[in-house]
This record gives sequence, structure tokens and C-alpha cells, in this order.
Amino acid sequence: MAFADPITLTGRHAILEPLASSHVEGLKSAAADGELWRLWYTSVVEPERMADEIERRLALQRAGSMVPFAVIDPSTDDVVGMTTFMNIDAKHRHVEIGSTWYAKRVQRTALNTECKLMLLGHAFDAWKCIAVEFRTHWMNHQSRDAIARLGAKQDGVLRNHQIAPDGSYRDTVCFSIIESEWPAVKRHLQHRLESH
Repeated sequence: MAFADPITLTGRHAILEPLASSHVEGLKSAAADGELWRLWYTSVVEPERMADEIERRLALQRAGSMVPFAVIDPSTDDVVGMTTFMNIDAKHRHVEIGSTWYAKRVQRTALNTECKLMLLGHAFDAWKCIAVEFRTHWMNHQSRDAIARLGAKQDGVLRNHQIAPDGSYRDTVCFSIIESEWPAVKRHLQHRLESH
């Protein structure tokens, strides 16, 4: 299986299905739950730009650098967010999990834990990755805490790494899980799911 091939990952609390233009209305509603685009340190687009964001991600998939997903809540069949495998480096078996956001109502639930378990499982078990990376804005403390709770370790901070649309500079915090850590991280995430 090529790294950028579309895949569906199915769990009890979440379904990750290949992102498609048909998800646009569901994603607009999901982003409206919490008005996520108003969080200045995130990159969630406004509802009226959602179709363009879907096409941007699909173009990156066609270029071989991203596998984007719509996140589905199987208890309601609602689209509740997006996530991706991105910055794919198949030669070195390295990938980043990112560009992730969820409707406010499903944040910090079993859905996110299971999404990360399925994505990490696919990266390490199917693709045989040697490392999986996570990146977030220095000011996004909720995201930093969530990544650390997965069992990822902080690698460092890229200072003045990017220029935001408003002209501010982004310091990017980098985390990773390496292949030797995956068995313990997997047990940890499975335990967290069982306790939900």
C-alpha cells in the first residue's frame, strides 16, 4: 500500500473516512460548534472557506504528501472534524499527524483517543514508520497537553517558524513517538479507551 492511498479506519468511537467534497456541510456545522476559526492560534477555516480547505487537502493528497480524513461520530453519523497524515516521507518511513480539529462537543472524549490510536496503529503497524511527529502552536496549550497525554515526547521548539495570516509569528512545538515507544503508547491509549 502506498502511503498516500485513501484508507478508512474504523473504531467503536470514531470512523476516519477519506475526505471528500461531500463532507463540506458536515464540516461547516462541526466548525461552528465552538466557532473554532476564532481561536487565533489554530488554522481552522471559516465555514464559508471549508470547500476550499477540502480541495487544498485533496490536492496535497494527489501530490503524495497528505492523507486527509473526515472524522465521523458513529453514534450519530455526524461529521465532527478533520485530521490528516501529512508531510509524508515514505522513503524514511516518517509521517506527521496533524491539521486536526474537532467540534467542541467531542473534544477530550474517547473519539479523539481512538482517532489517535487508529492513526498511530496504521503508521507504525501498516506503514512500518520509524517515527510519527506532532506539531502545534506554542500558544495552543490545550493541543500541547493533549499530545503529551498520548505519550509523545517534546523534541523542541521551532522559533519564528511560520507567519500567520494576521502577520504574527508562530513558534511551533514539535513532539514525536518513535517505533520503540509504540508498544507502550499503544497499551496506554488502549487503557485510556477502556476507562471511558
